[in-house]
Amino acid sequence: MKARIIVMPKKTVLDPQGLAIKHALESMGFSGIRDVRAGKFMEIELEGADEDGLRNRIDEACRKLLSNPVIEEYSFEIQ
Repeated sequence: MKARIIVMPKKTVLDPQGLAIKHALESMGFSGIRDVRAGKFMEIELEGADEDGLRNRIDEACRKLLSNPVIEEYSFEIQ
């Protein structure tokens, strides 16, 4: 199985990387960009068939290591 994880800054947190990307796109002539948020995408190969158990392990990994719960939020799916 595979876990696909997306970690993004919370909406209330300033995202300087997203702002830099937005400004760069605008300077290249891309118009109509309202906002850019930059985050992280991870794909993790998992062993086992117990989807509930894997879901719990990935949730714990996200809370403890893969995201900073103070400034980031995460979502994931098991495939």
